[in-house]
Amino acid sequence: MPALPKACIIGAGCSGFTTAKRLQDLGVPFDCFEMSDNIGGNWYFRNPNGKSACYESLHIDTSKWRLAFEDYPVPADWPDFPHHAQLLQYFHDYVDHFGLREKITFNTAVTKAERTADGLWSVTLSTGETRIYDALIVCNGHHWDARIPDYPGHFDGPHFHAHEYRTPFDPMDMRGKTVVVVGMGNSAMDIASELAQRPIAKRLIVAARRGVWVLPKYIDGKVADKASMPHWMPRKLGLALARAKIKKTVGRMEDYGLPKPDHEPLEAHPSVSGEFLTRAGCGDITFRPNIAELMGHQVRFEDGSVEDVDAIVYATGYRISFPFFSDPALLPDADHRFPLFKRMMQPGVPNLFFMGLAQPLPTLVNFAEQQAKLVGACLTGAYRPPSPAEMADITRADEALHLGPYYKAARHTIQVDFGIYCHDLIKEIDRGAKRAKTAGNTLLVEARA
Repeated sequence: MPALPKACIIGAGCSGFTTAKRLQDLGVPFDCFEMSDNIGGNWYFRNPNGKSACYESLHIDTSKWRLAFEDYPVPADWPDFPHHAQLLQYFHDYVDHFGLREKITFNTAVTKAERTADGLWSVTLSTGETRIYDALIVCNGHHWDARIPDYPGHFDGPHFHAHEYRTPFDPMDMRGKTVVVVGMGNSAMDIASELAQRPIAKRLIVAARRGVWVLPKYIDGKVADKASMPHWMPRKLGLALARAKIKKTVGRMEDYGLPKPDHEPLEAHPSVSGEFLTRAGCGDITFRPNIAELMGHQVRFEDGSVEDVDAIVYATGYRISFPFFSDPALLPDADHRFPLFKRMMQPGVPNLFFMGLAQPLPTLVNFAEQQAKLVGACLTGAYRPPSPAEMADITRADEALHLGPYYKAARHTIQVDFGIYCHDLIKEIDRGAKRAKTAGNTLLVEARA
């Protein structure tokens, strides 16, 4: 058997260490570099690398039934929606159970990654060392490079992105303050619900460009994300049934005092909360349209109203960023678009893989575990992708399927339906196995480094 190619894995969050586990199982040599002092990435509360968006009260919006790894069940005594500390402990247990910890180099960042003239990868580390690899696997996450709106004027009080929020007292004490939370995504709803409680903020204002449908965590007494449309059901029919059920269950958003959404349920990435609608219905949250201007210690909104404000929290999403790449072809475009074959590969670059670079419903936690099946097969000669032209055609069709139901926005450029994606991925791996067999199962990515 020929020597297998050596891979570099960037990052040891849940995408990085599950990919490492797959390569380890297949005997593919690899180095995994993590800039922090431990695993967990975004789920490592107060991560010293500054990349975690965890706040102290955070519970994952995905139920335990949907986030578990295939070969390592979650603890039986977990609640339906575990706290971030429980999830991080599960990650540590997984890494230790499969003997991955000693395979990860901690406190070491990849500062530069460039494809050499002969198609290998030159990887420069924060230690100053440069190494050469046959394959590069990018697992650096996409919930760390905060996107902050650029409003006219200036604000003289504390204002920061939700990425910096830890508690109602950190990075500032918000007790007795008038606080504006910008956005109506999941983090915005969690933070607004927490601060809106009467012992904390004096007044909590949520400002957003448009209304949203707030989905419950439970429907008919059962965890909502346990129900999913079968892969064989036409997408249009499945969405119609789901939308009807959502409307029947939660009713009109206006009845809670929220702005009326300008779209149907599931035409936007779901905002899930078990508390936000109650806080709104209790009058603890005031709604305003988007900010029009910052005016010192005041904020003017697009409806012309002006409020005295003590602090602003921008829950306005993240940019897709790869700080180690300088090649424009390896970066998203100005519209935040970054098309990839099966959300992993660029046509014509068989030794580069992006893991977990998606916004899958219902979860991202075990998404790369599925993707790693294709990566592992590719690096061992058991899978071969289609031609670059076919890859581009398939990518366009996949994006039409997965992105089609959503309104056009930067937050919707990497949406994926988990169930449909995984079903298609299995079929693609099978097709790629037949292509590989025709090619004699030779290594597409050779061991040269």
